[in-house]
Amino acid sequence: MQNEKPEPFMSHAEPVLSVKDVAETVTYWHEVLGFPGHWTWGTPPNHGGVSWHGAFIQFSGDIKAADRMRGQCVWIRVKNIRELYQLHLDRKAEIIMHLEKQPWGFEEYVVKDLNGNYITFAAPAASGRESKSEPLPAHVRTLGRALTTGEYRKLAESVGWSGTQTDEVLQQKLDATLFTAIAENTETGEVIGCALVLGDGLSFFYIKDVMVHRDWQRKQVGSAVMREVKRWLDANAPHGALVGLFTGHGLAPFYQQTGFGEAFGMIRIIDRSQLG
Repeated sequence: MQNEKPEPFMSHAEPVLSVKDVAETVTYWHEVLGFPGHWTWGTPPNHGGVSWHGAFIQFSGDIKAADRMRGQCVWIRVKNIRELYQLHLDRKAEIIMHLEKQPWGFEEYVVKDLNGNYITFAAPAASGRESKSEPLPAHVRTLGRALTTGEYRKLAESVGWSGTQTDEVLQQKLDATLFTAIAENTETGEVIGCALVLGDGLSFFYIKDVMVHRDWQRKQVGSAVMREVKRWLDANAPHGALVGLFTGHGLAPFYQQTGFGEAFGMIRIIDRSQLG
C-alpha cells in the first residue's frame, strides 16, 4: 500500500496588528473589549495577543508601522451580539457605529480601539418573520413508523433538499434508522413531517433529517415530531446515553424545547473527489 501524502489543513487565521504599545493594547482588549485569553512576549512586551472562543488577534510592537497603518480593520462574527454590545457600552468602549441591521443581512456595530483600529462585531440578523406559530391542527397526529422512499423524497423536495441518491441507497439509509418519527395528516394519510434516529442503540443516538413540509411549517408540526422522538428516546435509550444533532444557531431554541443544549465538537466530511 502506497503512503498517502498528508492533506493540508487550515485551522484558523489570526490578523496581526501593528501597535505602539503591546502591553497597553492587550490590557485594553482584555479589560474593555472583554477578551478573556491574553498573553505577551518579551520584556518589555514586543508581541502579544488575545483570544475569545474562535477569535484570535495578535499585536506586534512597531511605532512607525502603527502610525503608517492606523485604521486597520478586523471583522469578528459573534453570537449573542446584543449582550456583547451592552458589555461594550457599559465598559465605555468608543463605539463609532451603533448596532444596526445592514443590507447584507447582518447586525453590526464598530468599535475604535486605542490604536485607531476598527473592530466590527457582527451576527446574522433575525429573519424578520413573525415568530408566532399556529396551534397544531387537530387532524395531525404523530407516530413512529418507517418512511417509504417516496414519502422521504416528497418531504425533502418541499424543503429544498436536492439529492442524487438512488432509491436503493436511500432505502439503505432508511433501513439503518433505529426509529423514525412522522407527522401525518389524518384526513389524507399524507406524511407532512419526520425525524430519523440513528446510532448504536446503546451509548450513542443521532437525530437527522428533521423535515416539515413547506405547506405545514409554523403550525407546531416540527415540535410535535421532536416530542415523539423524545418519547421514544426516554423509553428506549439507556441511562447516560449521548444524543446528538447538528443545527444552525438560529434553530437552537427550537431543539432546546426537548432538552438539547449547545456543545462544541468536530466533524469530517468524506470527499471522494479528493481520494485517488
